[in-house]
Amino acid sequence: MLTREDVREKARQERVKFLRLQFTDIFGTFKNIALTLDDLEQAMAGRISFDSSVVDGLVNSQERAIILQPDLSTFLVLPWRPREEAVARFICDVLNPDGTPYPGCSRNVLKKVLAEAERMGLEIMVGMEVEFYLFYTDDSGNPTTSTHDHAGFCDLTPLDLGENVRRDMVLTLEEMGIEVGFSHHEKGPGQHGITLKPDSALVMADKLVTFKFIVRTIAQRYGLHASFMPRPLNDRPGSAMILHLYLRPKGAGFINGVGKPLPPGREAGHFVAGILAHARANAAITNPLVNSYKRLFPGDLTMPVHVAWSEDSRHTVLRVAAHPGRETRVEVRNPDPACNPYLALALILKAGLEGMRQQLQLPPPLNKNILLTDDGQCKGTRPACLPRTLDEALRELACDQVARATLGEYIYRIYARAKAEEWERFQIYVHPWELQEYLLRF
Repeated sequence: MLTREDVREKARQERVKFLRLQFTDIFGTFKNIALTLDDLEQAMAGRISFDSSVVDGLVNSQERAIILQPDLSTFLVLPWRPREEAVARFICDVLNPDGTPYPGCSRNVLKKVLAEAERMGLEIMVGMEVEFYLFYTDDSGNPTTSTHDHAGFCDLTPLDLGENVRRDMVLTLEEMGIEVGFSHHEKGPGQHGITLKPDSALVMADKLVTFKFIVRTIAQRYGLHASFMPRPLNDRPGSAMILHLYLRPKGAGFINGVGKPLPPGREAGHFVAGILAHARANAAITNPLVNSYKRLFPGDLTMPVHVAWSEDSRHTVLRVAAHPGRETRVEVRNPDPACNPYLALALILKAGLEGMRQQLQLPPPLNKNILLTDDGQCKGTRPACLPRTLDEALRELACDQVARATLGEYIYRIYARAKAEEWERFQIYVHPWELQEYLLRF
């Protein structure tokens, strides 16, 4: 853990001139305010005040003062700035002026869930696979929908034109202390995937917001736009943010032992059952856009739309991977990279903890594809599907008291209102598909 003296010394050695106090608003947008090094002491002491609307993600008539409190462990020097006038950053918690947590601070929501896990004697590690597209930009620097290449899954150069861009992204990530597992071209043209090695849940959420910031910055250097939109192109794969969860008692191995599948009635089974019990409501956070549900549709049996778990299938929300001699890994496959990672992780982990508390029984695994009716809906008694629209997900969230209590009513009300308005704007907008389908005929 860095101390204030460590930060001062590192800033001196690295010739830091500017500071960025970074934070995430309720909707997952990464933001910052910039200071000079002269304000380092004030920043570390929690004396930098700002307007609450930037954290709430909207402007209303009830703004109030907030404090940006740097987490000293997140201090690092951005590697692409001139070293003689280097720029460093902190990721901040958001506080009220009296030092208590601001109710709109999503980082604190995750901290509270992790504190609960610790009281239960648990340690939670998280890894991530993140997918994104690289698009060309126009002469004004605005993104187009022309992909950077036409390569496919794990293709090499010359088909994979993004190999050099991806390499620079990985090198920059590692220079900033973010350990990368593997990187490769994904299935869609211009689509890429990078895996982040497991770390503690809060650190991983910090890494994810930093990851997106770095990927977009490096892409811009190449004249490209990196898009984390869940499904930017018709007839092309969507982009996922797959979570890899490792659940251990503190100081021990995985709850269920090494290399064994999750049996019903055991603690890890309760944890998985809890995630499934709240998956439909949590989708409003893990899949937060109107566009998110263009990726998650039952007609594609490779999509994780079924609220179930399996050992080797990609069509369920959860996949449990157990290998001899290795830890069991729980994959949460439905989130997309547009989500606020602090809130998404908080809701998923809280759901798992609630499953353990209530000793929810794990249903049998669903290890084969589910047949669908002609209208694309799940048949009969088969497992429920995730919501088909943002509106449906918001209605599920409104009825889920565990999810709402985890978010807190302040975040819930702001988020639900803004997302309901987003859905209404979508509903009244005349889409190009409608013009193509109806204009000539009617």
